[in-house]
Amino acid sequence: MDAALGAPEDMAESEELTPMISQYVEVCAEYDDSLVLFHVGDFYKTFCEAAETVARLCELTLITREDSTGEYAAAGIPVDNAESYVERLLDAGYRVAIAEQVEDPEQVAGVAERAVTRVLTPGTLTEAEFLGGADSNYVAGLAAAEGRYGVAFLDVSTGEFYATGGEALGTVAEEIGRFDPAEAIVGPGAPDDPFDADCAVSTEDWAFDPEGAGERVADYFGPPDAMLASRAEVRACGALLAYAEYTRGGEDGRLSYLNHLTRYDPGEYMTLSAVAIKSLELFERRSVHGAPDAALIDVLDETASALGSREMRDWLRRPLVDRDAIEARLDAVEALADDVRTREALREHLREIYDIERLISKVSRGRSNARDLRSLAATLAAVPEVEADLADFEAETLASLRDRLDPMDDVRDLVDRAIVPDPPVEITEGGLIAEGYDDELDALRATEREGKAWIEELEERERERTGIDNLRVGHTSVHGYYIEVTEGKLDRVPDDYTRRQTLKNAERFVTPELKAREDEIIRAEGRAADREYELFRDLRASVAAEAERVQKLAAALAELDALLALAEVAAKHDYARPEIEGEQSDGGAIDIEGGRHPVVERTQESFVPNDVCLGGGATVAVITGPNMSGKSTYMRGVALIQVLAQMGSFVPAASARLGIVDRVFTRVGASDDIAGGRSTFMIEMTELADILANATADSLVLLDEVGRGTSTADGLALARAITEYLHDEVGALTLFATHHHELTATAEDLPDATNRHFDATRAGGEVTFDHEVAAGPATASYGIEVARMAGVPEPVVGRSRELLEAGDGGDGGDGAVEEADASDPGATDRDGVPPDLLAELEAVDLATTTPLEALETLAELKGRIEGRE
Repeated sequence: MDAALGAPEDMAESEELTPMISQYVEVCAEYDDSLVLFHVGDFYKTFCEAAETVARLCELTLITREDSTGEYAAAGIPVDNAESYVERLLDAGYRVAIAEQVEDPEQVAGVAERAVTRVLTPGTLTEAEFLGGADSNYVAGLAAAEGRYGVAFLDVSTGEFYATGGEALGTVAEEIGRFDPAEAIVGPGAPDDPFDADCAVSTEDWAFDPEGAGERVADYFGPPDAMLASRAEVRACGALLAYAEYTRGGEDGRLSYLNHLTRYDPGEYMTLSAVAIKSLELFERRSVHGAPDAALIDVLDETASALGSREMRDWLRRPLVDRDAIEARLDAVEALADDVRTREALREHLREIYDIERLISKVSRGRSNARDLRSLAATLAAVPEVEADLADFEAETLASLRDRLDPMDDVRDLVDRAIVPDPPVEITEGGLIAEGYDDELDALRATEREGKAWIEELEERERERTGIDNLRVGHTSVHGYYIEVTEGKLDRVPDDYTRRQTLKNAERFVTPELKAREDEIIRAEGRAADREYELFRDLRASVAAEAERVQKLAAALAELDALLALAEVAAKHDYARPEIEGEQSDGGAIDIEGGRHPVVERTQESFVPNDVCLGGGATVAVITGPNMSGKSTYMRGVALIQVLAQMGSFVPAASARLGIVDRVFTRVGASDDIAGGRSTFMIEMTELADILANATADSLVLLDEVGRGTSTADGLALARAITEYLHDEVGALTLFATHHHELTATAEDLPDATNRHFDATRAGGEVTFDHEVAAGPATASYGIEVARMAGVPEPVVGRSRELLEAGDGGDGGDGAVEEADASDPGATDRDGVPPDLLAELEAVDLATTTPLEALETLAELKGRIEGRE
């Protein structure tokens, strides 16, 4: 988070502040970690330095105000269009405190009171306009205590609350990567480096008070020691509760809809680190090329509701490792996939479901309107239909879901009786409570109707009484009801008429009886509006009291929607039910026939399926072949099939027999961290170190071109040592794609390793990639052909062929380099480069050399060569 702005210093020291500016300074002082937006009329105003900041970020006009305080800058955001401006401020790293008018300016003398009603931060947003879709929006809390770390994740918009922890920071960091929070608060002694650069991180020591944290958790969920595993976890959870309450501003702090805290152990799910999630493109495509929706979630998310969409993402984020749980989901998916008619009927009903998880939190926070309650009622009306559609399914999961569906008839009947079918958006202007719901309101409305009916008849009566045939009865919001008489008929005006308003060609009058009726109508209207608001608040509180029931219903509907989506994908795209063999600790095995990459097959006109067999006598597969032949797609496809199976989905294959893996590790793709001072090779080695330290015999490891960021000799040595270590010491199922052809010999020497390759066909100077895996090592790399296909100029391609045919193209494909006699200064090697200079070039470590150092080295070597010439 950016530094706080606080109260304007010049104003705070002034003794001649206007009442409004004095109020502004007080609010800024209280919320000195936030940028305060101060409600004034139709705008949210900011002043002084804050105004300059807002004007710059939101591209607003900066104005100068002058009063007894002096001259100062001011900027305003329109209240009716505040969302887009607030979003810019949040993106820039600011917390935003909204100070609303909490008194009606027309009802008070002087300046209306203002108070902060909410503090907006990236991770605690609840407003639909800021959330940008159905995805979960987490704020994380990280705490350290007694040699352990605790981390908690809270979605304030839905009430989802998770906690975990452990002694190793790496374990906690992996969970942070899994949940990908938008914001994080960090306690004393806890590091902030586990968080992604896009996460807004701040240190909030006040929230991590040891005693207060335990009391707060107990207030919400009961004794913390009964559900959490360490003091660190208690502090993390308590801090998030304190922070979430703080963002509610001046309201009663408690978030009454937070009913469940789920403590889990990371080992209860397949571990997917942030690196693996990104490498496998589970949620976002890494490449800027190709289809924008080419991530695995885009293939799977055939859900009909926001509830189901969030559930699907959670399942993908946390695949299962318990065989019984996996099989139970697969049973449900199979039953739904086989019954097309019922599946379609269920999907139609679920399309009528609103996001009641977020809706009930909105109701509980007192921010819902009558239309929100109507949306809840519409959702509840669809539940009996869903219940009936599930009646004939025997799958245990579907039967359990049917039993968990609570139609909440009492809540639906209450809303139906209380709220008109199409209520207005505003809840303070009347017209939202149905007739017959409240006797007092009905009586007030009757008085209002009778009075207006009397006035409607007044015009005809007064025309007959006065003989003024063009007399007219009307109403304005300023002057109220009147009797209008034109100038030519003023002599006929009766004595009981009292002049109310003079116009150019007419006069407006009021009679004692009309004034009495008007007062009666106004009183009835005002009291009716107040009564409606009172009734609505009571109704909203009654619905909020049922928050836990609504959340349980939402959970059941979300699970059903996600299962239906998996069934839809399986039926539509010819997925097969995987056979799950053994338990997690039995050691993995993968046997896939006709496997496909679930995303790539959807973005290409044709896709070549491939078989995979790992486990038993072949735990390591070394995969060779030319670029563009399909090695990376093949490996990622295997990993995605494993992930899909363990989340309970059918898989894109003709058949699949799979063991349960505890983790999927990936070291694929190239990236660097220039700002952090880490080269591509350093990142590669860091990720590799994590794999070698944490992989087990139950893990799946994908390695793609490991070692290419350094010299050929170093890279080959590393690749060989890695292969041997994974084979001999770890025993993990490993797919290793490489251009180091020498590694195929290593695979032949290891008893549980095998070679696989992708081949290509050359005909008439053209190369066709078969994209089909076969046994044994590749026989050629076709690198020059790939370069030509990529558009490398023909002179370069031709020269490359000449060098290759002459044997001057490098290591000749086998990595062997014949050393020249360094004792002979006239000796040369590698196209005439003197061996002493060659040795110096080979000694340069490109992974740690800065651009400036590289240029200096190049200049020095060039000068020495020119000197010899």
